[in-house]
Amino acid sequence: MKNKTNSLPEEGEARPSRCPDNSAFKQQRLPAWKPQLNVVTVLCSFFLIGTFCLTVGVCLIQAANSVREIQIDYSDKCSDCSKFRENSSNWNKECHCSVDFTLKEDILGDVFMYYGLQNFYQNHRRYMISRSDAQLLGRNVNIQRSYCVPFTTYGNGTPMAPCGAIANSMFNDTIDLFYNRNSSVIQVPLLKTGNSWWTDKNVKFRNPESYNLSSAFAGTARPPYWQKPVYLLDEEDDRNNGYVNDDFIIWMRVSAFATFRNLYRRVRRVRHFAAGLPAGNYTFRISYNFPVSRFKGRKHVILSTVVWSGGSNPFLGIAYVVSGTAATLAGFVIAAIHLKLRKKKTYFQRQ
Repeated sequence: MKNKTNSLPEEGEARPSRCPDNSAFKQQRLPAWKPQLNVVTVLCSFFLIGTFCLTVGVCLIQAANSVREIQIDYSDKCSDCSKFRENSSNWNKECHCSVDFTLKEDILGDVFMYYGLQNFYQNHRRYMISRSDAQLLGRNVNIQRSYCVPFTTYGNGTPMAPCGAIANSMFNDTIDLFYNRNSSVIQVPLLKTGNSWWTDKNVKFRNPESYNLSSAFAGTARPPYWQKPVYLLDEEDDRNNGYVNDDFIIWMRVSAFATFRNLYRRVRRVRHFAAGLPAGNYTFRISYNFPVSRFKGRKHVILSTVVWSGGSNPFLGIAYVVSGTAATLAGFVIAAIHLKLRKKKTYFQRQ
């Protein structure tokens, strides 16, 4: 039997070396700079950081305040439709409501329409993982084993497409905007495509390969709460159907908070709306399909513009102002402590 224990190398054999390579990086010979901190450099750093943060914060707050925004809550105004939708036997019946409002001033520039939900929690772990990325990439429409349970198949074995709780709870109210100009009513043209990210449309979501979508999704059924199959989400534009539908993609991007808004439409700048939305009387006509009263939720429609820093959200600007104020105050405190200690030292030296 051979001895399996490691033996010492015999005389003349090369001993294995564990020394690092003789390079500047591994031998720690790279040039380095170590700042010599003193009172002047520390105070200058605090005041420069404070000035920078305060300047950026003020600019961000001013930009956020320049955003024109109007928010309409239609939860109570469409309460009859909400009660109508609470009855599950009315799932295939339509219910419409209207909400009138007035713009006192023109909203110039690009105008975005959002839908907002309140008290709707998307950050629950089981809800967030209730999806199949393989299915959403078009690899297989029939997913038997995934995190989509219990929204995977029906009782008769028919698979759901798309599966999962996120897809099943998709916001499906239809919102149209009308402009009351003199005695005529003009429908505001809205763009329903181009609202999602490029990476979503081309990387994260893809339709199954087939000569048409209806054959690609043959043998599957819509989620329980849907009124249309996935390949008929947009009956006016075939390129906006299936898993690459903009409304579906935006909904699948879950929110971290219970109150959130998602981009719904963009105002098409043509004819009367070439410069934006003119002041006047408007009407939202809503096809109510998404009930919220059971979980004490609220629904909003938001019309808003955007600026270089984004929408009407002053949080980042406030955070910069608070950070800049804290850095500046810290600089003054350090300077006061230094002056006080220096005076003490001078006093004791004289004594």
